[in-house]
Amino acid sequence: MIRKRESPVFAVCVDNAGYRASLEIGKLYQVVPDNDATNHGLMRVIDESGEDYGYSANRFFALAVPSTLEKLLLSKPKIKPNGRKSSAGKRTRTKNTAKK
Repeated sequence: MIRKRESPVFAVCVDNAGYRASLEIGKLYQVVPDNDATNHGLMRVIDESGEDYGYSANRFFALAVPSTLEKLLLSKPKIKPNGRKSSAGKRTRTKNTAKK
């Protein structure tokens, strides 16, 4: 039996104009279901800050991913660009300070 989703779980950014620090073109983002945002033409995603924000839905291309991949992606720790773990993650990134 095929499971039907009410909303996409992941989307690829196709337009980051005006949001270059928050969105990367071609990157896969987790979608946070939000009916109010959808009704206003927005899509709520977890962006580069590690927080969820609403952006114009036409900045993204929603993807249906196989359930195995979805489980894998949702189970991975989330790491913010500043190297600190988000509330969803357990790992932290460290800076490489070795001299070349």
